[in-house]
Amino acid sequence: MTAGDREHLKIFAGRAGRHLAEAMCEHLSLPLGQASSTTFPDGEIMVKVEEDVRGRDCYVVQSTCQPVNDNLLELLIQIDCLRRASARRITAVIPYFGYARQDRKDEGRVPITAKMVANLITAAGADRVLCMDLHAAQIQGFFDIPVDHLSASPVFMEHFLETRDSLGEIVVVSPDVGNVKVANMYADVLGCDLAIVDKRRQSGSEVAVRNLIGDVDGRTVLMFDDMISTAGTVCEAAKLVTERGAKDVIVSATHPVLVGLALQRLADGPISTVNVTDTIPEAGRLDPIAGKVRTLSVARLLGEAVHRIHHDQSVSAMFRTGAGTKR
Repeated sequence: MTAGDREHLKIFAGRAGRHLAEAMCEHLSLPLGQASSTTFPDGEIMVKVEEDVRGRDCYVVQSTCQPVNDNLLELLIQIDCLRRASARRITAVIPYFGYARQDRKDEGRVPITAKMVANLITAAGADRVLCMDLHAAQIQGFFDIPVDHLSASPVFMEHFLETRDSLGEIVVVSPDVGNVKVANMYADVLGCDLAIVDKRRQSGSEVAVRNLIGDVDGRTVLMFDDMISTAGTVCEAAKLVTERGAKDVIVSATHPVLVGLALQRLADGPISTVNVTDTIPEAGRLDPIAGKVRTLSVARLLGEAVHRIHHDQSVSAMFRTGAGTKR
């Protein structure tokens, strides 16, 4: 990173993005931007940028995870603060994009909240958005500003290619039909077979698994998904493949949302390893499954994307080999 980049490129962090922003700055050999966020006794959020950003290319790193509304509002306030301080360009770096599951009207008289959040980020003053493994890829089109959609697949692929020999015969299993294209990309890169679980969702927290298409007998099963929320899908799928003869089950997901009974299900289920990334800060949340969980960092990936955006280089070139983003 040149002296000019250090002068003109600034990375700031919200409270739910500081762990990633610090690692990104370390990768880019940059100091973290000086800003503070505080919450008043009545719940109002105050943000102050404590250095000059006039004419600078600024990036705000903030995941809109729990508490979702507080983190979202903090992101909006930080963007507004930078805009009023005359930053040249503001990019919202959102490793985990909350409200992504409310992306369409699946029944009458319900909102499309993902679109509303996109409008809020644009109205606050963001010029660009950088996000990772959106739950619904079409959310990219909800923004009227450029969106760079990254995938954590290079991080997972690097890990599995390093440990490939120790896994024996493997098969990639898609935990539901909607994830088949992504699972197929992983199977192609790893050079193994693909199997598919037929899932029927009974409610927001209950999943019924009906059938398995493919052979898992005597193999190590790898399952990939964009997030683990209640863990109902992956745990029911893991039970099914174990019943069909799988010798081991390894689950990988970009976003460890892990709400409700998720931790208990993962602890009790027939899953040996849960690979997640650091798009959502841990803060001790994963301690109940510490023996099963492995956290892989996406900071280097995000840092490289920021470097490319700042220098007007291609971001998609980072994904020309291996599994890409969800389309």
